[in-house]
Amino acid sequence: MGCIEMTKFASDKKPSIYREMFSVEEAQKVRAFHCQLEEYTPTPLRELKNLSEVLGISRLYVKDESYRFGLNAFKGLGGSYAVAKVIAEAKGICLEEVSGIEADSFTFVTATDGNQGRGIAWAAKKLSQKAVVYLPKGSSKERLDNIRSLGAKAEITELNYDDTVRYAKEQADRNGWFLVQDTAWPGYEKIPSWIMQGYMTMALEAAEQLQGVRPTHIFLQAGVGAMAGGVSGFLQSFYGADMPKLILVEPNQADCLFQTAKAADGSLHKVEGDLASIMAGLCCGEVCTVGWEILRHCADYFFSCPDYVAADGMRILGNPAVTDERIVSGESGAVTTGLLYHLMRDPQLEDFRRAVDLGSDSVVLCFSTEGDTDQENYRRIVWDGWYRKEK
Repeated sequence: MGCIEMTKFASDKKPSIYREMFSVEEAQKVRAFHCQLEEYTPTPLRELKNLSEVLGISRLYVKDESYRFGLNAFKGLGGSYAVAKVIAEAKGICLEEVSGIEADSFTFVTATDGNQGRGIAWAAKKLSQKAVVYLPKGSSKERLDNIRSLGAKAEITELNYDDTVRYAKEQADRNGWFLVQDTAWPGYEKIPSWIMQGYMTMALEAAEQLQGVRPTHIFLQAGVGAMAGGVSGFLQSFYGADMPKLILVEPNQADCLFQTAKAADGSLHKVEGDLASIMAGLCCGEVCTVGWEILRHCADYFFSCPDYVAADGMRILGNPAVTDERIVSGESGAVTTGLLYHLMRDPQLEDFRRAVDLGSDSVVLCFSTEGDTDQENYRRIVWDGWYRKEK
């Protein structure tokens, strides 16, 4: 099962080359686009006062993305913005005009562990366009069915996530489709950057909902690093010199960012193999180049976590302390809260807790990026007690 690992990263705290793309001003423009969608409403930011007391910190806030667009996850933010930008650029029109284009003019293709594909399928359907979605081996039928229910063609491959991404690109090149992928590599960075910009709406909402309260620590989960990069880029612009400590969290079976930060040799490090973790949305073995370019300037600590950390986070958020509001958080959504819990409650992690400087004055912000997107698995973990530490 493994244990929790940490590496401190010596970021230079300078704005990245993408600083203008992820500025407060750009975030406001992106949110203005999302506000045009009839399903848009800010997702709740929960202050868990009783859990804060249990953990021995000052305050804990959790942004609950299970309410986003009726998709049970945050990915629709990036997918909708990128799909609209692709159409606008191809047609030479502004974003406000994309809803008026002829039906079935575009076919969008993506690889996904579930939430990304659902977001792309939803965005394509809203604009009367086509979507094709490929999922890696081991993906749940529920996630496949959720994507198909939105009118997309979807199938589960016999490949891991990163090879599924390559397969999706091959199909896009062969068929003249538009690849809309939330990971980037040299030569394919514009569309992933648009997806990452879409995620800024989530961060802008949180910053405003905090009403002037400044977190001391922000925990972000990372797969390829696209969400973490987009949110971090905005936060660096919003907080400037007062940027909170930024802590990145990954599954230990797919910790490419952790390995990249740990090596600190200027190269991106990949994780190969099946990438088997209950945190399906984070099972990515190759780093997003745009995401890393931002994170290397602002991230402070990287954690590699066994599955039980996510499972504990799910149980804690789903069974709140006293009068705290319940948060239904999936495997990828709950790992940050699970890590915070273990850092504050496990005596064996005291060195990590001290290194990160978590204590009674700490104000922590976490993002629960998904709800129970795989309900069967959610029940197995929360009801039946799967993935406890002793496994």
